[in-house]
Amino acid sequence: MAAIIIPVHTEEQLNHGLDIRKEVFVQEQQVPEDLEIDEYDVIGPESHHVLIEEGGRYAATGRITYYKDNAAKLQRIAVRKDFRSKGIGRVLMLALEQMARDLGFDKAVLDAQCQAEPFYAKLGYRNISTEPFYDAGILHVRMEKKL
Repeated sequence: MAAIIIPVHTEEQLNHGLDIRKEVFVQEQQVPEDLEIDEYDVIGPESHHVLIEEGGRYAATGRITYYKDNAAKLQRIAVRKDFRSKGIGRVLMLALEQMARDLGFDKAVLDAQCQAEPFYAKLGYRNISTEPFYDAGILHVRMEKKL
């Protein structure tokens, strides 16, 4: 069955994405919920969210916020455990990149958990960090890609 890309336009869809993030980041990775959920977790002009549905279940989510120098900041990229290593993360990233292009951005920037850096590198992102940094207690590197 093919993955379905869903641009988030309703509160219900937004809540499904938040559920995925709570499962992945809060439960699995022990990120405090008050660090995970923020002012961009709304439907509005400052943030754009995507859901991926696979086999009748919501499998993944991510969002775009505005960054400097006409860059899209890709954030809160999460794939449920059951759907990892099945190409869903790649589908999600391609959907976010296309949304960023459609919004007129020139490049995408993201803060990747160090363990996920090879995944993003395969998609054409390059590490622009001088050294890893902590975000929510997890080591990250900043990466970017021209769109």
